[in-house]
Formats: sequence, C-alpha cells, structure tokens
Amino acid sequence: MTANFTPSPEVQEALDQSRPVVALESTIITHGMPYPHNVETARMVEDEVRQAGAVPATVAVIDGALRVGLGATPLETLARSTGVAKLSRADLAVCMAQGGTGSTTVSATMIAAHLAGISVFATGGIGGVHRGAEQSFDISADLQELAQTPVTVVCAGAKAILDLPKTLETLETLGVPVIAYGQDALPAFWSRDSGLPAPLRLDDAAQIARAHRMRAALGLPGGQLIANPVPPEHDIPADTLHPLIVQAQSEAQAQGIAGKPVTPFMLRRIFELTEGQSLATNIALIRNNARLAAQIAVEMACQLPS
Repeated sequence: MTANFTPSPEVQEALDQSRPVVALESTIITHGMPYPHNVETARMVEDEVRQAGAVPATVAVIDGALRVGLGATPLETLARSTGVAKLSRADLAVCMAQGGTGSTTVSATMIAAHLAGISVFATGGIGGVHRGAEQSFDISADLQELAQTPVTVVCAGAKAILDLPKTLETLETLGVPVIAYGQDALPAFWSRDSGLPAPLRLDDAAQIARAHRMRAALGLPGGQLIANPVPPEHDIPADTLHPLIVQAQSEAQAQGIAGKPVTPFMLRRIFELTEGQSLATNIALIRNNARLAAQIAVEMACQLPS
C-alpha cells in the first residue's frame, strides 16, 4: 500500500487473515442525509456489519488519501463538513492528486474495495439512467463500474428517481447480473416492488457468494448487483412515490439543476414531500443491506479453499 491508499489497521488485519470485510460508501454521509442523521446512520450501518460477523470499511478520500476504513473522528468530521466533493471514477484520482477531501459514490467505492481486496460492498441504491436521458445522456458511472470491477454490490435497487426500465436494460446490455434477493420483483429503493420483474433471483447468502466465485472462475469481468428489498414495515409503495418524484424532477429542471447535484436535490425534496418518511425508509434499507452484505462476506470467507 502507498501513503495515498491506506486501509485502516483493523481492515488490513482482517484482510491479512482472510476474515470477512464489507466496504461502505460515504456519499450517504455527505450528500444523502442531513447532520446528525448521517453520522448516526453511518455508525449504525457499521454496527450492523460487525454484528453479522464482518469488519466494516467505510471509504472516503481524506486530504488526498484514499481511506478504506474510517475511525470515529474522521467519520464525524466528514459528517459535519460542507462542500465535500462527490467522487466517481472520473474525478477520484484528480481529487487525490490535489490533496482534496471527497466522499465516494458507488463506482469510486467499488474501485477502492477492489484495490484493497474486498469483494462485497453495501450501499443504499445505485445510480443509473436518469429520466430524460435520451436528451441529457445523464447515465451514472455506477453501471459501467459494475460491468468491469469484480465486486458484489448489495443495494435496495436503483434509486427510484431514475428511469428504472432503461437502467435495467443498460445493465443487461453491459452483462451485469441483476439478482433480486428473496423475491421475483425488482425492488426500487424506497419501494419493495418497482413493477418490474427481476432478471434473476437468489434466496440466501451462500448462493450469492457461490455465484460471485463462479464468475471469477469463469474469468467474467465485473461484479454482480444484489437488489435487496427494504423491510416490509418501511415500504413506501411506488404508486405513492411516483407523483412526488415527478414533482421533484420538474422543480429540478425549473431550477436548472443537472448532473451530480440532481440526486441530492431529488432526495432532499422527496424527504420534504414525504414529511420525513423517505429518510426513515432510507435508514432502514441501508441497515438491511449492510446485514445481507456481511452475511455474504462471511459466506465468501467460508468458501475460500483451505
């Protein structure tokens, strides 16, 4: 490892001993939730990973160093910071070269996880094809990253503010396996059922771990996307959300908001329009994803050749 890429001592020790580790992104801390909900959620998510038998590795760039595993102080500082860069594959290296600080999106977290030797990553929802992309060409780098970086990503589906049919079609074109966990319907972030059938279904962590190892054995590039539905008690039906998403999208267009700022703006407006219900669901789904990701990481460690 170099000074610019530093796993925490806890994470490095776990990797050296082939113990299960789960990578966690940091944009949910800086761009997904207000303070103090962001740091409280980050700590709860790390606790979920630990309780399920794995080591959490929250990823961020701090003063030019790509950190894989944050202690309590850096986590708190990041949660309180404003103007933090939102990093993907395109700008990760530039931020590091400039000695900057940034939170990692799905694509940047996958890169860091793969560099460290971590095979499982838990997030809330992935990016995808934005509504109106036939005009804007606004498509998240997350999709291409899933096609080339061999990390299993556990999420609650693509964010519901996106064009989900186009996102699913793009993932199919890129050869990314989209696997619903425990149900036939594809979940959509806050909603258990997007109205779309999932291309694939697996029902336990051991099967998911075996599928990850089989892709590696076949020499297939890229990872696999595990779509884990939010717990039923926190489900917000898609029919309830749709008019709110349309309203938030119209407001974003009217204000000239495009590119990276779109997602945090939309999430904030949905929070306001649902009177906070979306935040409670967001917290529930990321904790749920962390639990499943840890179970998969444990199974991967158990399946390693002795």
